[in-house]
Amino acid sequence: MVQNVASEMADLEDEDFYLLSGLEQGMRFSKWVARPKLPEFAELTDEEVEYRLDRCERRGLLERKTIQYEGFRLTFEGYDALALHTFAERESIEGMGAPLGVGKESDVYEVRSYKPLALKFHREGYTEFREVNREREYTADHEHVSWMYTARKAAEREYETLEALYPTVSVPQPHDHNRHAVLMERIDGVELARTKLTEKQILPVLDLVLDEVSKAYNEGYVHADMSEYNIFIAEDGVTVFDWPQAVPTEHENSKELLKRDVENTVGHFQRKYPNIVGEVDIDRVVDEIIDDELSAFAHN
Repeated sequence: MVQNVASEMADLEDEDFYLLSGLEQGMRFSKWVARPKLPEFAELTDEEVEYRLDRCERRGLLERKTIQYEGFRLTFEGYDALALHTFAERESIEGMGAPLGVGKESDVYEVRSYKPLALKFHREGYTEFREVNREREYTADHEHVSWMYTARKAAEREYETLEALYPTVSVPQPHDHNRHAVLMERIDGVELARTKLTEKQILPVLDLVLDEVSKAYNEGYVHADMSEYNIFIAEDGVTVFDWPQAVPTEHENSKELLKRDVENTVGHFQRKYPNIVGEVDIDRVVDEIIDDELSAFAHN
């Protein structure tokens, strides 16, 4: 857990981070880093490496395994520690707060900075790497990739997309990113999945969400993973988050992914409010988004 790592940060020393960084470098070449390689990667003496290995292993920041050789690798907690250390050095964050959401592919925490922000740690690839690797486009050209690479690329993709979309599209404002973590604006609101809209709100909110999909497309991106779980509803409007799977509009499957986003969005409203939201011509909505001619009340 990130909170456990945060509580250990004050006790970690520079040499501990040298070791963790060395492991990170070594894991670019193999899943387990052989013990004799660590002094070179970490730029520490053999004795210092041994001392730091014990310290970091006790804190759950690395793990060891004896195969044909004694090998070591970072845990996600160790990777978290490296990211937190970098954010602290940059003075991007001052301290950790409460969890905002913990899921299969990411953990999100409130952090203290000049204002409350949200820090999202991508977890793609750690427990189900093979499945994620098959699904994620940004790993498609790499036969040998680690969970660190998968999570880091997801964070890079999300940060770059948020930078491109904000503020034209209602997305969290990006502030910083490092490794597998993205620092962004904390959004106050309720997930669409947990929101009970009044009869008068249902169709206008649906149109607001589709309008954000349209604006994102006009800015060159398709979310590619839209659902009622990554849309926040607040008094001042809607916010769309979770963009690591976003694809550019020139992507060969962009129209298919756009249609799926629209189907997922409209489908939620149809299931939850069947007496209000009737049949919707999905193909027409998609064509209007692509032509930048999306009408208000697109369900009509």
